[in-house]
Amino acid sequence: MPESETTASRPATASGPGRVLIAVYAIFAIGATSRAVAQIATRFDEAPVPYALSALAAVVYILATLALAKHGVGWWRVAVAACAFEMTGVLVIGTTSVLLPDAFPDATVWSNYGMGYLFIPLVLPVFGLLWLRRTAPRR
Repeated sequence: MPESETTASRPATASGPGRVLIAVYAIFAIGATSRAVAQIATRFDEAPVPYALSALAAVVYILATLALAKHGVGWWRVAVAACAFEMTGVLVIGTTSVLLPDAFPDATVWSNYGMGYLFIPLVLPVFGLLWLRRTAPRR
C-alpha cells in the first residue's frame, strides 16, 4: 500500500500541535548542542560522563526534531524511537543523578529529571509520544 494511503486520515506529525512540539524540540536541540559543545570544548576533563550525556541528549533532540518534521511511516518510526529513548534517558539519568549525585559533578539536560530546564525534558517525550500515537499510520 502506498505511504500516502496509510496516513490519509491521520494528521501529519508536523501539523497542528505537532508544529509546537517541533519548535520545542528544535529549541532543546540548539540548547543541548550549544551546552555540550561548550562543556566538551572547555571542561571535558572535569566531568566527562555528564558532558558526553549532554552530547547524547543533543543528538536525540536533533533526531526527534527532524523526524517529527518529516513525513512518512519511516520518519514516524524514527520519531517514536527518539522520543522513547529520550524518555528512558531522562528517567535513568534522572534517577541516577538523584541517587548518586557525586557521579554528576555538573548537570546535564536530563540530570535531576531536567530540573535545570523546568522539568521540560521529563514531560516533552510524554507529549511527543502522545502526539505520535495520535498521528500513527494506519495499518
